[in-house]
Order: sequence, then C-alpha cells, then structure tokens
Amino acid sequence: MTHAASHVPEPSGSPFERLPMAAGADIVAAGGQLDPDLVLDAYRHGIFPWHDAGEPVLWWCPDPRAILPLDAVHVPRRLRRTLRSGRFEVRWDSAFEAVIRACDENRVDGSWIHADVRRCYMALHECGHAHSCEVYDAGDLVGGLYGVAFGGGFAAESMFHRARDASKVALIALVERLRAADFVLLDVQFCTPHLEQFGCIEIPRAEYLARVRDAVAMDVTL
Repeated sequence: MTHAASHVPEPSGSPFERLPMAAGADIVAAGGQLDPDLVLDAYRHGIFPWHDAGEPVLWWCPDPRAILPLDAVHVPRRLRRTLRSGRFEVRWDSAFEAVIRACDENRVDGSWIHADVRRCYMALHECGHAHSCEVYDAGDLVGGLYGVAFGGGFAAESMFHRARDASKVALIALVERLRAADFVLLDVQFCTPHLEQFGCIEIPRAEYLARVRDAVAMDVTL
C-alpha cells in the first residue's frame, strides 16, 4: 500500500495508523488487497475502500465527511405515513448476499460492487461485522441496505429499492436499530440530495476521526 500524500514508511501495526492525510485529498492511500481484516481495520480508522474492478484498491477518507446524526434524523411527512401503513416488513441479516447484489443492479453511476467487493463484505458479514437490512412487500425483497459496524459506529455502504420508499424505510429502520443499541455514529461518506432530506450533515475530517475513535472504544453490538 502506498500513501496518497507521501511515501513515508508505514508504521508497525495498522497500516492506517497515523496515515498522512493532505488537506482536500479524499484518497489517502492506494494498493493492498480487499482482505476482510484489513478492510475492518480501515473502518476503525475512518477509512473505506472504493475502486473499480481491475484497478488498484483506493482507500478513502473524505474531507469533509458526511454523517447522519442519530439524534436529529428527519423523517419526511409522506414517509411517516408509509411507515405507519405497515405495508413493509423489515428483517435483519436474513439475505445479505441478495442485498449486496441488488445494490449493484442498474446503477446509473457505474458498478463498483464487483466480485472482490462482494467476497470481502460477505466474509465480514459471516464474521458478524457487516450487516444488512431487508425490506419486504408481500414476501418479495423490494429494498434494503448494507454496511459495516465498528464499535459504536456504523458505515452505511449502499442501498437499493424496487418499490417506492423501500430504501428509505430501510434507512429509518437502521437509525432506530442503532439508537436502540446505543450507537453514536452513522457514517454515510458523502452528502447527497437524497440524504439531505433526512438531515445529513458534513463535518471536518478531523472531527469525524475523533468521533470514530470514540465509537471504536465502545462495547456495543447490533
């Protein structure tokens, strides 16, 4: 693995410890493999992998970083009606592979959830670190999301929907589950108009990394 900002030798222990991070540079390192232990270590240092198939692994730590404050999530009025209707059934970790494959379907921005990514996150799921939320309508999987838990933090990776509001239902279900489990951090990486409607905010990278350190020190589980 090479540092994006410099060629300072890697310290002993985690390759992500004290990694040089240039101001304004979202990519902080390149190289290595999508090994589940390495990827989990990255999340515990506020970093995540994102790259195209056949290209070197790129390790990202955006500045600013987008989070969804768990104590200030906004639920739009129409979505509240949908939630009250009882139309959708929410399940957890019942179809992780189906969710991650569905997140890769028909993406207008191109596919980054390629075979290596799927293998890595499925291994993390089998070890109890990656989780999925599934939304069903009359027994059919119509929406969901997946992500990685690290201490009291959760990194939401991707979501999908095949029915209106299904991915939104999954997101609100995730927020409620994280609150109930005393999690303190929900990372969404980048702020988008879709996430802004729920109260997504951006914070400086240094503040995000401080929150990650606090979250990693917590002993909580989903």
